Amino acid sequence: MEQEELLKKLGQILKKLKIPYIITGGIAVVVWGRPRFTADIDVVIELKKEKLDKLAEELLKIDKEVYVDKLSMQRALEQKGEFNFIHPASGLKIDFWIFKNDAFDVLRLKRGIKKKIGNTYVFLSSPEDLILAKLLWYKISESTRQLEDIESVLKIQKKLDMEYIKKWAKIHSTLKILEKLLEEVS
Repeated sequence: MEQEELLKKLGQILKKLKIPYIITGGIAVVVWGRPRFTADIDVVIELKKEKLDKLAEELLKIDKEVYVDKLSMQRALEQKGEFNFIHPASGLKIDFWIFKNDAFDVLRLKRGIKKKIGNTYVFLSSPEDLILAKLLWYKISESTRQLEDIESVLKIQKKLDMEYIKKWAKIHSTLKILEKLLEEVS
């Protein structure tokens, strides 16, 4: 199975179950920034308890040998954390991040952009929200990959809503990091 095929199946499942989502992470960087390798699909989902069993059931139908753990899904839902779907034959993985229902998650889910990837449409994180999420990840992990991803989006996307980005970077206490990156790309 190819990543594009898995992405298509994921989009179809979430649409069928009426689960709001946005694709973020490396896939979004490839669309809004520079091409780069990503072994997984990161998706933020607004999962309700009553849809958990149905989502698990649909994910298990993707292929004969897949991994998804219902207990991990329940824990992720309770703790607003993360659970995984793994397709061992291809090595592909989906990281499902549970919607936190904070002001930023509410906005970024609403601001998702329908985008065609290959021959399928999915909802992607806006480039502004991708930058903000990557700034938060850098703040936690200090991973230079986050900075490289942000720089690539800043360089390629010429019509970013910088007022929005700076406002949220200030709220998230990541404004200094953003300003340094803006200086480097200008």
